[in-house]
Amino acid sequence: MLCCDVRGGVRRWLTLVSGMVECLCFSGAVFGWASLVVVLKSGGYFSSLCVNGTGLNGTAANGTQELDCSGQDQQLSLVFTIAAFVNNFLTLSNGFLFDHFGTTVSRLFGISLYTTGALFVAFSSPALSVLLYPALSCIAMGGIMLLITNMQVGNLFGSQRSTIITLYNGAFDSSSALFLVIKLMYESGVSLMVSFGSLAACSVIHLVRTFLLLPGGHIPYPLPPSYTYGVTCRKSEVFSPVTVDEAPPVQAKSFWKCVFSRLFMFQLLWLSVMQLRHYLFIGTLNPTLQRLAKEDPSLVSQYTNAFAITQLCGVLFAPWNGLIMDRQKSRPRAAGETESESDLRAAVLSLALTALLSVLFSVSASVPLLPLQYLTFILQVLSRSFLYGGNAAFISIAFPSVHFGKLYGLIMALSAVISLLQYPCTILIKVWLGGDPFWVNVALIVLCLTAFIHPVSVRLHCRKLASQRC
Repeated sequence: MLCCDVRGGVRRWLTLVSGMVECLCFSGAVFGWASLVVVLKSGGYFSSLCVNGTGLNGTAANGTQELDCSGQDQQLSLVFTIAAFVNNFLTLSNGFLFDHFGTTVSRLFGISLYTTGALFVAFSSPALSVLLYPALSCIAMGGIMLLITNMQVGNLFGSQRSTIITLYNGAFDSSSALFLVIKLMYESGVSLMVSFGSLAACSVIHLVRTFLLLPGGHIPYPLPPSYTYGVTCRKSEVFSPVTVDEAPPVQAKSFWKCVFSRLFMFQLLWLSVMQLRHYLFIGTLNPTLQRLAKEDPSLVSQYTNAFAITQLCGVLFAPWNGLIMDRQKSRPRAAGETESESDLRAAVLSLALTALLSVLFSVSASVPLLPLQYLTFILQVLSRSFLYGGNAAFISIAFPSVHFGKLYGLIMALSAVISLLQYPCTILIKVWLGGDPFWVNVALIVLCLTAFIHPVSVRLHCRKLASQRC
């Protein structure tokens, strides 16, 4: 019996650590786009869209015409826009797949997509630039599936559940630094074929972990006392989370009742406005840096590297959000207060703090000073790590766990539709505002302020529940 307990404990920690490494190294790579786009432009992708233009005086300083590559920038921005949209919108189908078919089937699907996307980039070329569209989309879809199947690991650790969920989301954010590694390797002479071919080969690691360190179904919450998964050293009752899903508690809300609740609607608003701010920042970072650096390629590369390096800090920042929630939850409950009410009360501070960080990031990003962008990068990764970790944690505590995959997928899908506004915003900046995003940034600051509606609403909801107990 002791042998089994020890092995079970070791397995839990191996599952936790290996899941964090997986998320940190692979899952959110697509959001390192700012680093990869430098490589793609250097390699000549979509270079056929560059046309001869003129400087302010009709000619460049050396008497030759300048090359206008705004068409190339727009095409590369569209690649990221579509990948970011796919990353969120198809999370809905990924959530349904996970809820209905379990971990193994979901991960096999995600791994196959990720491998396909990596191979598409590996075999792409300037003549086949169009391959970037399916490639980045497949990498995005496969990566989010790795995250979804890993977040359930938090269920193994009870009172630290929110901390682990946010930790994994922080690792997802930090994995965007993968494209920085590929950029640095490219500058050292390593081709995209070698880099992305190696990335595809790493799928073997994902497969091994799928079969050895994760259940075939789901990890239930609350965790049954005798729950086991993987290879065991004795015969025991293995709880199949699929069975748990097929027989939800009678008192659990229906899926559609959750969707049309005020909590879900305001959570969608909270997520969408801040996500749009982040996506537009990432998608336009390269041309913004070029404008602020006065087209100095060495400065653009320096700041791009700095941005990518700060993304690594996401895994350090995100757990603080979970710790805030878990610490708030650990406070003594009021008489008659349920665990669900305690969870909601604990989420208020997290929701408000995330909205505040997003507003500060938006203000900093709006100031057209190049050195200030270092602070902008820090605020961006801090805000983003709180945003996605907090979103996943809130969905897990505010609604029945039986609906987690579907609700998480739906809210990401709906927010993805709103995030499509980043592309017309990009066109607005380039065509109508002469490349100066100031007024768009001001509008986004105002939009981010609406995110404070959600924590206020949750606070009022908690007070209403408390008054009903009196």
